[in-house]
Amino acid sequence: MTKSDIPGVIAPPPVIYLGFLLLGWGLAELGARPEAVEAGLGWLAAGFGLELPVRRGVALTLIVGGLLLDGMAAGLFRRRGTAVEPWKPSTVLINEGPYRFSRNPIYVGFAVTYVGLTVAMDSWVALLLLLPCLAVIDRFVIAREERYLAAKFGAPYEAYRQKVRRWL
Repeated sequence: MTKSDIPGVIAPPPVIYLGFLLLGWGLAELGARPEAVEAGLGWLAAGFGLELPVRRGVALTLIVGGLLLDGMAAGLFRRRGTAVEPWKPSTVLINEGPYRFSRNPIYVGFAVTYVGLTVAMDSWVALLLLLPCLAVIDRFVIAREERYLAAKFGAPYEAYRQKVRRWL
């Protein structure tokens, strides 16, 4: 394996999502909630506007749904004998299962799980930080992976890229 046979992402994507989630939770715990109410975001600060049992159900549904999508997508990698981890070489181009609808279903699953966790934690700050988190994933993970896959798989990857959207 050579260094050029990996995408060169800035950090493992789960660590990026977790970092933004913990930052949002930490900021909320340090007192961001009063400012949110003053800024007119009180409905978010007040449990996303949902009663506790409903909020728990929404959170659980999102978390389980995101994890199922991740598991299904990662399972395809394993069954096809290629690495899920972006710091290891890819050996096969996968364009089946959830990859028919998104070039990055694992990152979509992470985002859905992230939203579920923000609902469960009642952290509107963490929810707002999903946007910069997705920007980091898009620019410093996906863009690098796409350059790598284009160089590694050539025309078949370009045809796939033209047919299937990056996110949804």
